[in-house]
Amino acid sequence: MKTKSMASTVLWIPLLLLLHPAAPLAQTATDAKIIEGAKKEGAVMWYTSMAIDQSKVVVDRFQQRYPFIKTSFLRLGGGAVMNRVLTEARAGKQLFDVVGGRGEMIQAFKERGLLGSYRSPETAMIDQDLFDKEGYWYVYYVVPNSLGYNTKLVKKEEVPKTYEELLHPKWKGRKISMDNEGYLLLQGLISAWGREKALDYMRKLAGQEPVLSRGNTERVTMTSAGEYPLVIAYAHAVEREKFKGGPMDWIALEPAVVEIDPLMIASKAPNPNAARLFLDYVLSKEGQEMLLEFQRIPVRKDVEPKPARLFRGYQRVIERPDDYRYFSENVKLFQEIFKTR
Repeated sequence: MKTKSMASTVLWIPLLLLLHPAAPLAQTATDAKIIEGAKKEGAVMWYTSMAIDQSKVVVDRFQQRYPFIKTSFLRLGGGAVMNRVLTEARAGKQLFDVVGGRGEMIQAFKERGLLGSYRSPETAMIDQDLFDKEGYWYVYYVVPNSLGYNTKLVKKEEVPKTYEELLHPKWKGRKISMDNEGYLLLQGLISAWGREKALDYMRKLAGQEPVLSRGNTERVTMTSAGEYPLVIAYAHAVEREKFKGGPMDWIALEPAVVEIDPLMIASKAPNPNAARLFLDYVLSKEGQEMLLEFQRIPVRKDVEPKPARLFRGYQRVIERPDDYRYFSENVKLFQEIFKTR
């Protein structure tokens, strides 16, 4: 599971009308009535777990596109964003317009009536498993899991090509690095294979005596340094190490479990039209191309990841919000199987 800083930051982006001429409107299909409504509202608040150096760029770019909207954001760690929204709800308040964070937020917010429905026109360029048909949530970037390997320790032809090949005796005995909170990997395989097959596989994988520890970047770095031949980690983390010159590469074990980062609009958003405009902007081609600058993996069909294979050319299973009904149980099962508690 992704772990993010719990430190909070609130940034207010000043209006640019007096400093710069208005920028031409973004290439978005947003209804003109929504844009007019957003002009009257004149503000939008985004709660996000995105890294502050990235989320600030997002609001800056949106502000430049729509200088008539005072754009503000609150940056918190993923768990803290969720707690903030739920705490406000218990007090009868909704102070945010748009919220973005982890997949686990969707079910928790939706069942409490905290999400508003909006059918974004930008979905014409997004696969159907990446947004809610009723308009309650939209994935704006993805985090695929992969099998990374040290190219000095493992020949390309010897790399396990399937989950089953990872169970070969040659990979037994501290040869595989895994996340000790890999609950979403288990949850994704249950979704793809069914409970019995997924649990049976995980028990066999535990029998391979993998090394479990936290941190994707740290584990990939250790694999690159020769600590382990193989690492189950986020594909972009392996790709980043490879780009830096490390002896690393990766493949997607199919179906690859893909974690999501969704955007949602508040059911009682103070600025509902500005919220819709903000969501459309982030999902637009311009907004998705911006995510490439952060080495994020966008979701639009007309915006290629760098490299494209990060989210192209393999079978996948997308993290599903309704699976979180069983999340606590899956956490306990993972901990029991891998003896992490």
